[in-house]
Amino acid sequence: MADFDVDAMIQRFGDRAKVVKDRPLPPIAGAERQKFIEQAQTDYTDFALVASSDWSVEDNNLVLRIQLGPQD
Repeated sequence: MADFDVDAMIQRFGDRAKVVKDRPLPPIAGAERQKFIEQAQTDYTDFALVASSDWSVEDNNLVLRIQLGPQD
């Protein structure tokens, strides 16, 4: 495998989360508008979760750890 920069990948996800959050709504109305908003919220959550992850390589697998709640 070519050099793979995990930190750069995680940064790209953070950049995508910001873009989705700041993306203006297209000129749509009604059900399509609500569908667009819901998809944007899902995209933001997905990108932000990956962007906040810690990573490691275990048994030749990239492992992303995402904290889902407060630490004890």
